[in-house]
Amino acid sequence: MSWIGRTLPRLEDPALLKGHGRYFSDLARGADAVKFVRSPMAAGAITGIDLPDPEDFEGHIFLASDLEASGVRPVQAILDRPDYRRVPHPALAGERVVFTGQAIAMVVAGTEALAEDLAEQVFVDIEPDDPVITIEQALAEDARPVHPETPENIMVEGRMRTPGVDQAFADAACVIEVDLRSSRQTAMPMEARGGVVEYDHASGRVTLYASVQMPHMLRTGLADALNIDEALLRVVAPDVGGGFGSKMPLFPEYVALVWAAFRLKRKLAWIEDRRENFLAGSHSRDQNFIVRGAFAANGRLLAVDADMRSNVGAFSVYPVTCGVEPLMAFAELPGPYDFSHYGARSVGVTSNTAMMAPYRGVSRPMLTYSMEQLMDRAGAKLGIDPIDMRRRNLITRFPHTSPTGLIFDEASYLEAMEEAVKIADYPGFRARQAEARKRGRYLGIGLSVFSERTGYGTPAFAARKMAIVPGYENVDCEMGPSGQVTLRIGASPHGQGLKTALAQLVADRIGIAPDQIRVIAGDTDATPYGWGTFASRSMVISGGASMFAADKVAEKLREIAGRMLDVAPATIRLEDGLAVAEGTNQSLAIAELARAIHTQSHKFQGLEPGIRTQGFYDPPGTFSNATHIAEVEVDIETGGVRIERFIVVEDAGVLINPMIVDGQIAGGVAQGIAGALYEEMVYDEFGTLLTSSLADYLPPTCAEIPPIEIHHMVTLSPETATGAKGIGEGGTIGAPAAIVSAITDALSPFGVQINTIPATPDRIKAALREARGKDQ
Repeated sequence: MSWIGRTLPRLEDPALLKGHGRYFSDLARGADAVKFVRSPMAAGAITGIDLPDPEDFEGHIFLASDLEASGVRPVQAILDRPDYRRVPHPALAGERVVFTGQAIAMVVAGTEALAEDLAEQVFVDIEPDDPVITIEQALAEDARPVHPETPENIMVEGRMRTPGVDQAFADAACVIEVDLRSSRQTAMPMEARGGVVEYDHASGRVTLYASVQMPHMLRTGLADALNIDEALLRVVAPDVGGGFGSKMPLFPEYVALVWAAFRLKRKLAWIEDRRENFLAGSHSRDQNFIVRGAFAANGRLLAVDADMRSNVGAFSVYPVTCGVEPLMAFAELPGPYDFSHYGARSVGVTSNTAMMAPYRGVSRPMLTYSMEQLMDRAGAKLGIDPIDMRRRNLITRFPHTSPTGLIFDEASYLEAMEEAVKIADYPGFRARQAEARKRGRYLGIGLSVFSERTGYGTPAFAARKMAIVPGYENVDCEMGPSGQVTLRIGASPHGQGLKTALAQLVADRIGIAPDQIRVIAGDTDATPYGWGTFASRSMVISGGASMFAADKVAEKLREIAGRMLDVAPATIRLEDGLAVAEGTNQSLAIAELARAIHTQSHKFQGLEPGIRTQGFYDPPGTFSNATHIAEVEVDIETGGVRIERFIVVEDAGVLINPMIVDGQIAGGVAQGIAGALYEEMVYDEFGTLLTSSLADYLPPTCAEIPPIEIHHMVTLSPETATGAKGIGEGGTIGAPAAIVSAITDALSPFGVQINTIPATPDRIKAALREARGKDQ
């Protein structure tokens, strides 16, 4: 019986559920505490720093000058593009501050309380500048440059225009323009950032235990910044309490923390609190898209012309840079729709706000929102049902090349939508909606159809001209003398259940049970160089590499069994822990084969002792797809929105573990609902973050998340070795567009359009007032 496709309980869970998980803060016992003194202002020149008398405290205070004197370099994220502006990111600000919360000094003391007291005795004098907070402020003609390197406050810019765009708009029967905004969010992982560093006096090495997603990349970036050999540094990601992309980057605090460990030669711990995470951790989603669509009279989309602006904050993140949101917007806006003519300008705008890093879905929630609003509004103007609009425009032939050159592999855009519409009982809902309106209740239904680019390797990242090019994955696979398999992976899971899914995949190839497979990840001393876990890549790329390594193990097992049973290796079948010679009654336990090749190697001339293989995979990428349908009720008096029903029809290819897949979808939808209705980071005109605690920032609770109905389709693609497609971000991508469409449908008697997410009660009431004002 195959292990693939079975809902196997996660192998990772027993330790976590019993409280035996190991997070970096669990390792802080005996460490001195580290705190950072952060800027209270968004912009200005540092004119002085007053420190307490060293005789009055026990501890250390370090400034930018201390790090510079040791040869510490700024973090430098690089794209080799002429339209990209390099801006160095110092570990500690020395001359200027450029966002509220930027680290200026680092204090070290025996306890957290002493470190906090010491930090409060550091006074920083700042000559303030007028801060640049919004996209509009940054791009104004008289705008003050945030950095000398960006006189126009543009960090990166992408442009393209196919020859037929202007003619397509001239010939169009209908031109629709949407001006949409996505407010700033943060990933808000349950476990905030931080790290514990230990200095080993015997070897002169430092080990960093940190809540991160890319341990090997972090080690490389730290070694570059500190100008040391990577062999002197070990990075370990133990259990990680949520990442969602926000723990991908090399944050400057880690540079200062590791430097201090080498300097002081002692154990140190930096444990971030929630306010610090909101202030100085990464943000996302601060975008404004103006998108025009040219449509024929029959509803066919002829062309799209887009002006996309992303507020990328004060700095680029290492290694993906500030280009991650604007360049993804530029390349992937067309989504699952079939048209040829495309014009786009996408810019990353710098400002005196916290930097942007990838967050689950990156630009795709906004891309999907934009394209789905074009479809809905064009359909309304042309008198075509929203479902029919999509039927006439979705990609149905594969492979399909988008106007930006992306190659879409086999998918089920139309089929998934039809299945979702059937499940939702679209005609039945319309009858219920009409009846509810007679009673003064406003129900709405909305859908989104989208693609999720997943599992892409170095070809995709190299096209972005990244100086650090991630993408491939390596794994080491070893079977020990007892028959247990150890799989060492470069990917670094942080809650996705990857170890269980990989164990199922490898178990099928070798013929043993998943609980006989140990997966080691997140330790640069114990795993091959790899790129961690992000961008819905782990099952596709690490899974492919694991499969290839397991196939080599299986090949050697067949060779060993063939010699021991005196049969041809090709006749050996591996299953249920046995090597079975087909056509005979002979078999051997796989564990017996493993013991023989380790302890009786002289009997196997020509075979190396032991069983150890490697796997490598670097694919071009694949697209998963889904349709989301939301049913909502809107209270026109309060502006409140209640989600009554949420349907997902997802096509992620082969499902290695359906339970894990469903968990990824449900979690993603919850975060998508948060972006659609609740979460928003707000700065005032002075650059002060007003939403710096959970009293102000509003994540949804289980009371706001409805039951999520999940259905699956399976489309196989030659672009993924395992048959699996990535699944990690789809829930977040599609939910906002579906919910906004449902709200607009509910309020269609008033002619309301929702142009900003989250669609808060205040925004909905304002839209209703504006619509009613137009009617008077």
